[in-house]
Amino acid sequence: MSAKAELPNSEGLEHDAAELHGRVDAGEIAVGVIIGRTSEFFDFFVYAIASVVVFPRLIFPHLPPIEGMMWSFAIFALAFLARPLGTAFFIAIDRRFGRATRLTTALLLLGTSTVAVAFTPGHAQAGVWAAIILSVFRIGQGVALGGAWDGLPSLLALSAPEKRKGWYAMVPQLGAPFGLLVASALFAYLLTVLSAEDFMDWGWRYPFFCAFAINVVALFARLRIVVTPTFQKLFERRELQPTPVFEAIRAEGPRIVIGAFAPLASFAMFHMVTVFPLSWVFLFTREEPSRFLMIEMVGAVAGIVAIMASGVLADRYGRRKVLGGTAAAIAAFSGFAPQLLEGGATGELVFMVSGFILLGLAFGQASGAVANSFAKRHRYTSSALTSDLAWLFGAGFAPLAALLLSVYGGLLASGAYLLSGALVTLLALWLNRTLGHSHLPEGRKRASRVGSGEA
Repeated sequence: MSAKAELPNSEGLEHDAAELHGRVDAGEIAVGVIIGRTSEFFDFFVYAIASVVVFPRLIFPHLPPIEGMMWSFAIFALAFLARPLGTAFFIAIDRRFGRATRLTTALLLLGTSTVAVAFTPGHAQAGVWAAIILSVFRIGQGVALGGAWDGLPSLLALSAPEKRKGWYAMVPQLGAPFGLLVASALFAYLLTVLSAEDFMDWGWRYPFFCAFAINVVALFARLRIVVTPTFQKLFERRELQPTPVFEAIRAEGPRIVIGAFAPLASFAMFHMVTVFPLSWVFLFTREEPSRFLMIEMVGAVAGIVAIMASGVLADRYGRRKVLGGTAAAIAAFSGFAPQLLEGGATGELVFMVSGFILLGLAFGQASGAVANSFAKRHRYTSSALTSDLAWLFGAGFAPLAALLLSVYGGLLASGAYLLSGALVTLLALWLNRTLGHSHLPEGRKRASRVGSGEA
């Protein structure tokens, strides 16, 4: 018996559970995907909102407000830097101990790290250690997010009807506006009903406790899927088999890079209509954060509709055309729209709704834009790395970069970040079209075009 066989793992439990659950169709997979992604984005937005309305005053009260916000956004970015490390670590756990062990451990780490943020002391209690403690918890969130990649979006794409690939591709992305809706509603409520003193003392901590409970529900919903015979058969056929990170990089490196940069416009837009405008309003206007959070909720509803519309458009015109067309629209949007934030309540509403519509159309098809170019053996690991790098380059430093540009160059300058993301997306899509399939035999070229909606 090999050393690997002697190690405890979750494969036996997964097999027994699979026998009990039976076959799961694409619709059930979609529900599991939405629940899982909503829980992740709820964690994400709870921390993001706190990065604007809490941490600058709690952790950096000794700094001017703008500097405190910038340091808060710098800590915010740590999770995105840690995420690829988490992917590498948890893929090793997956290969040795099984998928259920990996997912359970990752989500428990995510929930624990998120709850731990609620116990972060302020600068008044811990001095500089408050920032260090918060940074450690934020890194823990990032490592856990890397491990929380379960392959369900890939499974959903592989299980989708051939003529509805675009529709099913947008399903995982619905988790973002749903997570934003819940997080914004919770913070808006607490900011409204609590005094400023109570909110800063204990009120802001409550959403982080809620995150743990939501993660527990999401864990069971996702385990319900990953132990199914459909999922296991895909693993057995090596279509969703986790391979070592460095092996995947050696085999698929150029396509991983292209895949990471292809959705850059949507990922840059992501924070330009969620985190950055909240920070601008908080710093440079007298508007109550709770009121702007309600505007964000209206924008999130528009985003849900736009994400669903992206699926219809992708199935009709092709995913690459949707991504390219929205990237061009985002480039145009970057030239004038940020200035709407100086237009009072009406300008803010127009900026948020129009921004979320563009975000939804782009973000709806941003997941795995070139996943069909990956060889089956490396698709699982390569897709996880692509997602990590896309978030890192497109979103990790977006709030900090946009705030820096707007402080020193005005709101119009913040649009430069959006413009750069749009241009990189168009370049990556062109490279994927001209170079991304050159390594494939003709059969895989046709399959990739079909998967992109361009057959």
